[in-house]
Amino acid sequence: MLEFFDEVSRLAQVLEKDESDHIHQAAQIVAKSIMSGGITQAFGSGHSYAAAIEVSGRAGGLIPSKIIQDPAGGYYETCEGVGKHLMHRVDLKKNDVLFLISNSGRNPEILEIADEAKKIGTSIIVVTALKSSKMSTSRSSLGTLLYQYGDVVLDNHSKFGDAALNVPGFDSKVCGTSTVSATLLLQQVIFEAIKLMVKKGFNPPVYKSANIDGGPEYNENLENKYADRIFHS
Repeated sequence: MLEFFDEVSRLAQVLEKDESDHIHQAAQIVAKSIMSGGITQAFGSGHSYAAAIEVSGRAGGLIPSKIIQDPAGGYYETCEGVGKHLMHRVDLKKNDVLFLISNSGRNPEILEIADEAKKIGTSIIVVTALKSSKMSTSRSSLGTLLYQYGDVVLDNHSKFGDAALNVPGFDSKVCGTSTVSATLLLQQVIFEAIKLMVKKGFNPPVYKSANIDGGPEYNENLENKYADRIFHS
């Protein structure tokens, strides 16, 4: 028996059943943004950074994409003012799409980022543990939770506290599932967005692997079209 495999299989079925409509909605937002000259940007504090890099700058993903870097790696995510200060350095446009990933969705940093993005009018796609988040209280003076900012909310359906498995004789759960479920959700959104673009006759700018012959040259040629957006804060 491989318990984590079993849990992920169960979770994948739940995501497919309960989140398919939200995935379709998110894909439409992404496709519209890219076709109108926008880019995707992604932010996840702490371990949620692992999900942000799933949709930014990797083989098979969209070239007009970038990660919003947290210089402190999430160390100050519970401190007021950090997110707002960070956004002074972020080149976010109205026709972009902002992926915001947080399991709890309660910390000031990501809430301030979401709040600033709403002022700009940027579409926000939130990935969070919706049930757990609704059980939480905001740590921000904004008094909000991240899901409240989402134009689309992708629920990762992770358990409260993220860890999912019990070990006999041990009093704490182990093995978080939020990264796995976020990857499934976000990669499916990108796939469907690319499919929509192709269907509309638009050639989606997608990274090829840098480890295949011709890949780096192909990527660089397309990157040059978006360099002023994806290579600057």
